[in-house]
Amino acid sequence: MTSASTPYIGFQLRDWQQHYQSAPDSLRSALGIVVNSLSDHDNAWLYRVSADQLEDQIVQLEALRQQSGGSLDDLPLFGVPFAVKDNIDVAGWPTSAACPAFTYVAQQDATVVANLRAKGAIVIGKTNLDQFATGLVGTRSPFGAVTNTFNPDYVSGGSSSGSASVLARGLVAFSLGTDTAGSGRVPAGFNNIVGLKPTKGWLSNHGVVPACRLNDCVSIFALTVSDAWQVARLAASYDAEDAYSRVNPHTAPAAMSSQPRFAVPDSLEFFGDSQAEKAFQLALENLSSSGVTLVKIDFTPFKALAEQLYYGAWVAERTVAVGKIFTDSPEAMDPVVRNIVANGLNYTACDAWRAEYLRAELAQQINQALAGFDALVVPTSPTIRTLQEMEQEPVLYNSQFGTYTNFTNLADLCALALPSSLRDDGLPAGITLIAPAWHDGALAAFGRQWQRSLSLPLGATGKTLNADHAMTGPMPVSRDHVRVAVVGAHLTGMPLNFQLTQRNAVRVEQTRTASDYKLYALANTQPPKPGLVKAEGGSNIIVELWDIPLARFGEFVAEIPAPLGIGTLQLADGRSVKGFICEPWAIASASDVTSFGGWRSYVEHLKSTASSTANNA
Repeated sequence: MTSASTPYIGFQLRDWQQHYQSAPDSLRSALGIVVNSLSDHDNAWLYRVSADQLEDQIVQLEALRQQSGGSLDDLPLFGVPFAVKDNIDVAGWPTSAACPAFTYVAQQDATVVANLRAKGAIVIGKTNLDQFATGLVGTRSPFGAVTNTFNPDYVSGGSSSGSASVLARGLVAFSLGTDTAGSGRVPAGFNNIVGLKPTKGWLSNHGVVPACRLNDCVSIFALTVSDAWQVARLAASYDAEDAYSRVNPHTAPAAMSSQPRFAVPDSLEFFGDSQAEKAFQLALENLSSSGVTLVKIDFTPFKALAEQLYYGAWVAERTVAVGKIFTDSPEAMDPVVRNIVANGLNYTACDAWRAEYLRAELAQQINQALAGFDALVVPTSPTIRTLQEMEQEPVLYNSQFGTYTNFTNLADLCALALPSSLRDDGLPAGITLIAPAWHDGALAAFGRQWQRSLSLPLGATGKTLNADHAMTGPMPVSRDHVRVAVVGAHLTGMPLNFQLTQRNAVRVEQTRTASDYKLYALANTQPPKPGLVKAEGGSNIIVELWDIPLARFGEFVAEIPAPLGIGTLQLADGRSVKGFICEPWAIASASDVTSFGGWRSYVEHLKSTASSTANNA
């Protein structure tokens, strides 16, 4: 399943951006090399772009570039090749869901594909999958099993097997999968790559062949967390064409707390796989050494909900999704998939409502159990199996793979699968972080740090994370948050800091204002507060930057008393952020404390003075 090596193997988004900046006219030649390198015998691909289809995309992209005046600023994915799971529509291309009898030619792009192409990305192929996205194994396809990229005797994981495989080998910069019960996470864990399973409804499912519409998510595979997060944000949009699309409420934190607390299942099952157990224990040790507090919680409701997906009335949703081909041409389906889908006929409408009531009860218990934690950490899969083993127990072993994935969408949680180590047998091991809906960005912020700390190879490319890809600086400003500079009583450890933390605000960094600000201690304020004023003869004043969820910003501002308010501050490095300012009339009765360089130093000075006075009394 190898492909010819090219200069672009393992290229990440930053690599492609730098390439086109230095060689802006190389679009056809670079993509031609990528496409021509793909093997005709690689069953991870079900359909590869033709020369005419590639040229059509290039012409459309060049037109987009002309519209932006030749600049690439509005095309962050300019010329970046990506793969699409073959249950997601690409206009003019066949969609098969790995069932030849089901195949149709898509009339338009799925919304996520359209969004990514509008940002410059180029589809170079569609990928193999467990038929109708039913499975976590990567073997339930009439086009053959997609094998593991580290050892071909083992499964790749599914159902997004092909998308994970081509990504892990560095043939594309990112790929699209889907995730209903873990299909965007298990293949990531088995192939040493990142799998981002977003909050349900954040990415549109319009143009995606449904598996279980209530739980389906388009997922992202990438070599790095940074790339997965950037692609997800570019692919996401509210879509009126998708009945389950949702608007981001803008209430979630931008990152985890500086001292994260992770929940861990109180009972862990690895089905006799001692290497998987050893790898997870190593991951927990690495998390602890990085400052994460680990707390065991009762895993019973998680396990109970996971079992509902295939052993309860929820399987009937797959029966509905598959539709006519199951009733009219059942022989056209994979036998294992057909038997699973057939089980849906065993349930009544009453059973379905009972299943929904149970789901709601267990989901509430799960979300209550996760309150107070930044995430739940689990093994991405408790074990891995060979192709031969999977033939012997196709249903049982598939079920084992879903032990720590099946409950996620049913409980309306988001997840991020991360590489954690390579086992002694050379196979990858991974962990998954799971958090409440819309906490995707917080998971990604932590995942960036985690990936940077391990220095593991990227997928099966043999490459490691480059320093210029590591994004070691402050988090970029999020469109879902307001970055605010605080200067006094809202600083970390100060009396009003709780007004930030109780609104899921996250500290980004400590920095300084531009050099033309003065700091005053305001008279008659409780707790004592400073006033920051832009004035000649000023200095650089220490401030902290905090990201406040957009929906919580208004209520935060409403608590700010006169003479203070929120305006725009200039920082020493030239950035502009929202921050505390003071009305000039309050300065007349205030004390100039600019010389202290910041409010904390002034408060410490007052404490020291008071202590000396008391000792001399």
